[in-house]
Amino acid sequence: MATDFPEDIHTEQDDIDVDTLANLGPLRRMAGIWEGRKGLDINPNIDGSGRQEYIERIELQPTDPQSNGPQLFYGLRYHAYVLKPDQPETYHDQVGYWLWEPATGLIVHSLTIPRGQTALAGGHADADADSFEVVATRGSTEYGICSTTFLEHAFRTDSFRMKVTFNADGTWSYFEDTELKVLGREAPFHHTDRNTLTLIAPPTPNPLARVAKG
Repeated sequence: MATDFPEDIHTEQDDIDVDTLANLGPLRRMAGIWEGRKGLDINPNIDGSGRQEYIERIELQPTDPQSNGPQLFYGLRYHAYVLKPDQPETYHDQVGYWLWEPATGLIVHSLTIPRGQTALAGGHADADADSFEVVATRGSTEYGICSTTFLEHAFRTDSFRMKVTFNADGTWSYFEDTELKVLGREAPFHHTDRNTLTLIAPPTPNPLARVAKG
């Protein structure tokens, strides 16, 4: 990751464009409400590897620009909701942000799940990239993973990697590989998830953009 930061760490950029949708780089193609009905989860069950198909709905809405002094982010706030095809209860729930820094091409993906775990993953891409990847590693204080005591004991997450690919038909796909150290197993377990998402509703412009255009 780039660390060539300016000496002035306090002064924010002037003349910030408040239209987040126009400044999201590769994340622009993820904005909106999406559904995927052919998800596949490979998970560590008691007998070895479990295979679970799933249905997913994810909403990614633009937020107002955010500054860390001279650093400027445009972002999407998201909520992913996942069900098994034949059961009404929640299979997986996840919230977080996708962030884009136009000046450097930095992509940041934050995720939190209600099992007592959170992660911050990072990567870089060009603004018109057709794919990109973000990575988080256990123990890192920059792009790392934080879990409860039980998860550290029984299902320790050593790394998280997610690749996003934009398809010619307007859909986008992801592949996630979460490397686990499962209690009682010598070899690491690769917990993987994949799906392809289809747009069902466009994004809502961020609050500042709505005011500016009003």
